[in-house]
Amino acid sequence: MLTKTTSDFIVDTLKAWWEKLTPQVRHQMLLLQIKVDNAPENNGIRTQFLKRIVDLVDQIKKPIQLLYYPPYHSKYNPIKRCWGVLEQPCNGTNLIDLPTMLVWANSMKWKRAHPTIQLNPSIYQRGIALTKEQMKPIEARLERHPSLQKWDIFIRPA
Repeated sequence: MLTKTTSDFIVDTLKAWWEKLTPQVRHQMLLLQIKVDNAPENNGIRTQFLKRIVDLVDQIKKPIQLLYYPPYHSKYNPIKRCWGVLEQPCNGTNLIDLPTMLVWANSMKWKRAHPTIQLNPSIYQRGIALTKEQMKPIEARLERHPSLQKWDIFIRPA
């Protein structure tokens, strides 16, 4: 069964990426700066996403800065530009099952390199939201830029 992208999927993917880094690389990183689009599952007011990011910061013991692209500015996002090249071989193919996705993924290439692909068998629940009361301690951890509150969020480890 295929599921749509969720806040939990995004943070689990970041965590898996972090765990694949060598201890030396992790130690050298002073902070993670993540450039984010404003998709519904990861925007700066999405309660489940913010909760999971705060939890990740505490797990990896490194600060994370979320920098959001304004709506309709994806052309400036380097990931979107790379993804556009990667998805060209797909050419509108309906990715309806795992074998189809694997054939498509194996055809992807960016600057002569194939991306690393890992299957995540988890099925994620959609629509998870925290109450205002549950968000109070999480929101207290978010350092929002005074003039860019929705676009620049800094989170330090506890």
